[in-house]
Amino acid sequence: MVRGSKEKYTTKQKTTARKIEESYEHREVKPKEAAARAWATVNKQSGGGEKSGSGRATPARKKAAARRDSARRASATKHGHSPNAARRSRSG
Repeated sequence: MVRGSKEKYTTKQKTTARKIEESYEHREVKPKEAAARAWATVNKQSGGGEKSGSGRATPARKKAAARRDSARRASATKHGHSPNAARRSRSG
């Protein structure tokens, strides 16, 4: 797939982008900038083109939660803490 191709996006994602783009153009944003903002918004909302490929069955909300959890663990490790220390039981 060529960079910039929109073939991997669903019909709903394409429709959403088109409506967002029209909204920006109505507010007199340049067409090229409006398109870029529209697709950036669609990507932020849905995690990118989801027509096929790995992770298709995973909802965008679950992917976002996984990214947040990964960032939390990475931050804990960076600061010298065990990322799962708070989740362990204190009985012993």
